[in-house]
Amino acid sequence: MSNGSGPKDRATGERVAVQKAEFEELAPASGRGEGVSLDLLLDVPLQVTVELGRARRLVRDILSLGVGSIIELDKLAGEPVDVLVNGKLVARGEVVVVDENFGVRVTDVVSTADRVSALK
Repeated sequence: MSNGSGPKDRATGERVAVQKAEFEELAPASGRGEGVSLDLLLDVPLQVTVELGRARRLVRDILSLGVGSIIELDKLAGEPVDVLVNGKLVARGEVVVVDENFGVRVTDVVSTADRVSALK
């Protein structure tokens, strides 16, 4: 651009030539998963939480907690626990002990449709 109407380089103050950016057309994938690779996402860390149950208490009740206090949860013993990924329910399972650690054996996976509707 020699007519003096182009943008200036901030460092030198000289006029610079600018070209229009060109991008390829994006075509929708014709089949499920066709041309899509999950490999890029496999190393993304996710927060996995297992929820035994819930309870609502007043502030005075929480402040009075001490060693040996019991908080009754809204689930019965032996009921499936919820497995949440980034706060969203994805599965249910049963608590197991592996060596000296607790674990969860997945017994039911929430359907894809239910997971998607929970995002809305």
